[in-house]
Amino acid sequence: MIRRVFKAFQYRDFRLMWIGACTSSIGTWMQIVAQGWLIYRLSHSAFLLALDQFLGGIPIFLFSLIGGVVADRVERRRILLGSQYVQMATATLLTILVATDQVHVWHILCLSSISGLAQSFGGPAYQALIPTLVEKDDMPNAIALNSIQFNVAVMVGPALAGQALAKLGEKWCFGLNALSFLAPIVSLSLISARFLPAKTTVSMFASLKQGIQFARKQTSMEALILLAFCMTALGMPMRTYIPVFVKDIFHRGPETYGNLLALMGLGSIFGSLTIASAGNFKRKGRVALFALICLGAGISGFALSKSVPLSGILLVIVGASMMAVFATVSSLVQLITTNEMRGRVMSVYNVAFRGGMPMGNLLSGWLVPIFTAPVVLGVNGFLLILLALYFLLLQRRLAAL
Repeated sequence: MIRRVFKAFQYRDFRLMWIGACTSSIGTWMQIVAQGWLIYRLSHSAFLLALDQFLGGIPIFLFSLIGGVVADRVERRRILLGSQYVQMATATLLTILVATDQVHVWHILCLSSISGLAQSFGGPAYQALIPTLVEKDDMPNAIALNSIQFNVAVMVGPALAGQALAKLGEKWCFGLNALSFLAPIVSLSLISARFLPAKTTVSMFASLKQGIQFARKQTSMEALILLAFCMTALGMPMRTYIPVFVKDIFHRGPETYGNLLALMGLGSIFGSLTIASAGNFKRKGRVALFALICLGAGISGFALSKSVPLSGILLVIVGASMMAVFATVSSLVQLITTNEMRGRVMSVYNVAFRGGMPMGNLLSGWLVPIFTAPVVLGVNGFLLILLALYFLLLQRRLAAL
């Protein structure tokens, strides 16, 4: 059983990338927690919390398609290294600004945009590289394990950040994140896998068009992309507004904030392990839709909760179901994509998946001051349930995958 769950770890290059990415993700989540807390402490503005998420995500929405074309034309390892260096530089600069007490909200917003731009090129390259490190039959397991590393970070990073915020201050969270980028840089220098793209005279625009056409021709790809967009647009604002619930509804401090995010990460690990242990199972589409119903119910329940323990339990459910949807949909997209088109197709998927975050946060940032965070999140959860029921009962192509 254990061997089946961690089957992709038998590949050396995959292990190296997993360890490097996990270390960096822990640092990133320490910064996310500290950054949200710092913005709310400086401004006490729910809108600015959402704006920070929007500005960090909108470059990914705008430039990921170009990043996917580049990932199919340039050695993917080099793109990833460049992305890591830029993100390390932004974290270092933010550390210096906070340590010298010179930081303003506009500094944070600008650095979020720069980091998002780096991720718009690094994201497609990373997603295209991971499946090439394992055999095709082990690809679903590798994708699920990759989800686990992300969610180990979601559990460990916020828990560490909560302690560091309470005892050491925000600057330590930002500084440790800057140092964490050394791990993927070292991993990328050690892996032996190389993607050597074939020389082409096709223009960047024509190459991008080929990727979009390929995606549209594949069975149910459009439904998968729509599902990814709606899940992040309606689901991710809940994470953005946890500081609002902690401060204004639960009347607690940063440790509670970190602990709640850690519980969500714990649920995500459980969801990822469940998908990883299932291997290359059938009816992935139906599993994703049932998990989406659980996700919507968990978000709506969290929005209504006035109890910290109950909210923690609901966040475990939210984390598990969100990761089950993400891992299952990602596996379906990867399995029907060829390697020479992988960067472009994954960039289209990345635009939908990551693009939903800034769009959802921008809309919620406008709605929350009018209707309050519990009302907006409650409606978001209900809409996710309706979306899943639509694909299960009316548009059944996705459920048949």
